[in-house]
Amino acid sequence: MKTDIMNRADIEKIVNLFYEKVRIDESIGIFFNEIAQTNWERHLVIMYQFWENILFSAGTYDGNPMIKHREINQLKPITMDNFQQWIHLFNETVDELYQGEKAELIKKRAQSIATVMQIKLLNE
Repeated sequence: MKTDIMNRADIEKIVNLFYEKVRIDESIGIFFNEIAQTNWERHLVIMYQFWENILFSAGTYDGNPMIKHREINQLKPITMDNFQQWIHLFNETVDELYQGEKAELIKKRAQSIATVMQIKLLNE
């Protein structure tokens, strides 16, 4: 039986599996592997902090994700289909690993973040 997301270790598990999928995904992998030339070690730590702050108000993240996404979007536009694939992989990953209130909350927050980013990027 699956448990709910309880702590940073659970966040790390989600983020690690999610980005394993992203790296090989034909539609969005290019943004990380080629366009942004992602430093994975650094990026994963930032994502742990980001999601830990989203779910647990940990105060470990203080960045602005729009800055990097704007830079990437200028090099290669991020489409609505790209955002939908990101959400699909994220939700799939959470559902594979966890269930419960925090699992639902992280998926809702991911959808909200993706929606806001889409609106901002499409209106620039």
